[in-house]
Amino acid sequence: MRAKGEVFAPALLALLALAAAGQGQAPATQPSAPPSFSGAAQVLAVEVPVQVMRDGEPVRGLTAEDFEVYEGRRRLAITGFEILDLTVSAGAVAGRATEVPAAARRHFLLLFDLAFSEPQSILRARRSAAGLLAQLHPTDLVAVATYSASRGPQLVLGFTTDRRQLDSALSTLGLPDLIVRPVDPLRLVLQQVLGAENAAGAGVPPLARDPLAEATDVASLQRMETVVNAVDRADRTAQRNHVNNFTRSLSVLARQMAVIDGRKYLVFLSEGFDSALMQGTADSQRQEELREFALHGESWRINPEERYGLTETSNDVERMLEEFRRADCVIQAVDIGGVRAGADQGVPRLGGRDSLLMMARGTGGDLYESFNDLGTAMSRMLKRTSVTYLLAVQPDRLEPAGEYHRLRVELKAPLRGVRLLHRPGYYPPQPFAQQDPIEKLLAAANQMMSGKESDAVATAVLAAPFRSAGEKAYVPVLIEVNGADLLAGLQRPILPVEIYVYALDEFGAVHDFLTQTVGLDLAKTGEPLRQGGLKFFGHLDLLPGDYSLRVLVRNGTSGASGMRVLPLHVPAFAGGEPALLPPLFSEPLNRWLLVREESRGEGRQPAYPFLLRSEPFVPASRPVLAPGRPSRLVLAGFNLGSGPWQAQARVLTLDGREIPGGSLDPLDRRSGGDGADRAVTTFRPPELQPGEYVLRITVTGGTAETSSSLRFVVPPAPRGRG
Repeated sequence: MRAKGEVFAPALLALLALAAAGQGQAPATQPSAPPSFSGAAQVLAVEVPVQVMRDGEPVRGLTAEDFEVYEGRRRLAITGFEILDLTVSAGAVAGRATEVPAAARRHFLLLFDLAFSEPQSILRARRSAAGLLAQLHPTDLVAVATYSASRGPQLVLGFTTDRRQLDSALSTLGLPDLIVRPVDPLRLVLQQVLGAENAAGAGVPPLARDPLAEATDVASLQRMETVVNAVDRADRTAQRNHVNNFTRSLSVLARQMAVIDGRKYLVFLSEGFDSALMQGTADSQRQEELREFALHGESWRINPEERYGLTETSNDVERMLEEFRRADCVIQAVDIGGVRAGADQGVPRLGGRDSLLMMARGTGGDLYESFNDLGTAMSRMLKRTSVTYLLAVQPDRLEPAGEYHRLRVELKAPLRGVRLLHRPGYYPPQPFAQQDPIEKLLAAANQMMSGKESDAVATAVLAAPFRSAGEKAYVPVLIEVNGADLLAGLQRPILPVEIYVYALDEFGAVHDFLTQTVGLDLAKTGEPLRQGGLKFFGHLDLLPGDYSLRVLVRNGTSGASGMRVLPLHVPAFAGGEPALLPPLFSEPLNRWLLVREESRGEGRQPAYPFLLRSEPFVPASRPVLAPGRPSRLVLAGFNLGSGPWQAQARVLTLDGREIPGGSLDPLDRRSGGDGADRAVTTFRPPELQPGEYVLRITVTGGTAETSSSLRFVVPPAPRGRG
């Protein structure tokens, strides 16, 4: 993540725009009312996903009245209820991902064990994992990680639905010389496979190459053997240290997984560690010898650790499993020794199966062994978890601070042979400052992939695709951030503002992204930030198609954040598709603290696209319009044909109800050198009550008709006005 952004004074930004356009000063025609944002109080609601099974099959047809939720002896009222059945979800049609509550989505972390496994087994397990990916529901999220004795857990790829990125992650497993990683702090993009999209933007684009085919076993094995640790060849003391380090590292991983909303499964691909460290030797002949020594009073010949195991190691393993239970994360263990064959068998790891079984059963999971296809092995688990009842409760007390609150879910009328699996409890939200960097990263990535909007930090976003010289469109993204929200609470002298922008297609694949952290010196910028806000100018490069544009802004000190999700259509400019950009209202330069994205090393930037009568201006992401007061705007369109334009304006409420009134002055149309035709006009809004509205403009050109929309705000009347 970039540690610093560029902050520009209004005059300097005007000069930058001037240099880009080669024209005069940007006009300031917009009324200089302060930006208007809305916020909402946050109430702690605990979402409890529940699976109800009988004979391995999900039970359907239950309602909220069938469940009871308890915290200790106190019964909690169920304030929300939802059913998610992935077998009948409309999102399964054509493999498209649809909106699913974050707490109901399945998260699979594929953890490849490089410490207690043979390299040949890991390579085969990597390929078998593709069988699991093929069976996942479009809304399922998958992450890839590795564990090694020298580096601990390493996140290769964060939770994503992008199957292209997952293919790349499996082909490299994060090993040196196999990975090409762009700078994505959320780990949602592993390799730059963004250039292989279908130019029409329809369908999940195939990779131009097959990463698993290119990463041959021989080439991968040579690199992997330098990383994989031969723990089975270490002496007993070293093995004990390895296991203790393993349990401590995975305990930390479990606590990090706790910040993720949803159903969580750790798919642990390993040959397991020697369970004799906990249970004593698994060799039946040696056990009989030790019993004979004890019967004959030859205790000096008995090593207690060999007969009974190490209490300290057993306690460490149990503490690790408790962390996973508290994180509501089930371990599904896969014995990858079972995927070896013939000459690859090698020396089996003593007690490895027993340690894997203990990890799985200790968290409510299963052990899968002797499978060459992980997808076949886990198909029943996917089926079993396909139906989720999502219960929401609101606890009435959170004291003492930081304490774990255990939950119990029961059926009011017990059903014979039924088993309930549910979230076992929760921690009250941990202060952001106390979270470690990985927890903060996972929380941001989880929020981004959930697509759930929030307004603790109120934001507004404008995205306007322009034709460019290449096949991809140049898409400026302007983000307005409420300054008072950013400054809420105790702040340090330097305020880090984290900005994340990702464009996802309907299948969840990331096509481009932008991330930047802007460091604001509050001694210099605090007052203008408080009076107005922050305005960030960045861009994406996107092929024609439809996208979900997701913008997350987070205070890097307090963790307060705002999330906006808006649909974005990038026209097929080269194919002649008519397009009209959102209405562009100019703003005074002194309204915002203006920040521009840092250079991505892409060479020369495109010319500044926001022009009014050939002069650069700063457009409003969510303009503030006074009732009855005219406001000048620019309409920019493509492929509408020659000749005059006819335009019509409609004002709508957010629920789509049209409000009579409102008009546009005659258009002053001018052609631009960038392929866009522009028209300058004045919008005269009707008399409106304070609030938020939608302006929808339809333009008819010489050969086509098209529309675009933009939200705007009507502020409250100034004091003293009737």
